[in-house]
Amino acid sequence: MKASRLSVVGAAAGSAVLLLSAPAFAHVSVQPEGEAAKGGYAVIDFKVPNERDNASTTKLEVSFPTDHPLASVMPQPVDGWKVEVTKSKLDKPLELHGEKITEAVSKVTWTADGKGIEPGYFQKFPLSVGQLPEDTDELVFKALQTYSNKEVVRWIEVQEGDEEPENPAPVLELSAATDDHHGSGSDDTAASDNAKSESSSGATGTAAASADSSDTTARVLGIVGIAVGAAGVAFGVLAGRRRTSN
Repeated sequence: MKASRLSVVGAAAGSAVLLLSAPAFAHVSVQPEGEAAKGGYAVIDFKVPNERDNASTTKLEVSFPTDHPLASVMPQPVDGWKVEVTKSKLDKPLELHGEKITEAVSKVTWTADGKGIEPGYFQKFPLSVGQLPEDTDELVFKALQTYSNKEVVRWIEVQEGDEEPENPAPVLELSAATDDHHGSGSDDTAASDNAKSESSSGATGTAAASADSSDTTARVLGIVGIAVGAAGVAFGVLAGRRRTSN
């Protein structure tokens, strides 16, 4: 009986480890390469995983927010995919670098030339975008993912509260605006910023090294803890079997 109970405990512990290490539910998402600061420009990646075992993703349509239109959207070529940028007239023109902008990108569509994103793979679709708005903390993009079997998954649900919807829309988090996000600033200001950067580089390097060391130590301790726990469970199972056999 003891050996049986210990075996059950061991199996439960193993299941817990597997659950903790399992990846989160995958969906279409958007992340900046580096930082997406308010009022500036950024390169963002739409990450598209294939969630089907019997079909490939052959098309991605991303709709851009109309409440915060982006005048400049430039796609990076992706091997095996054609891209189409659609623009629409703005109800209210934008001012960009002293010029009046009357239209903005409303949708970007990628269509596969070949097999697309096959089962077990994902693809990134990069865009250079700007000028990012200064009066919001995030941009919501609604996306449609089409599979080779004609199935369409609509990633368009906006999260309200703490619970994530079943098909959440990709959301780009915007960071605080920087002093040079418009590409302006005097030489004196730049020189002053460089001097401050140099004077603080030693302290920053020390802090970074300390943070890396703490992070590494925490990871090592976590791995050791899991190993010790597993060894304890195994020892308990063996001990129980010995008592049962005696």
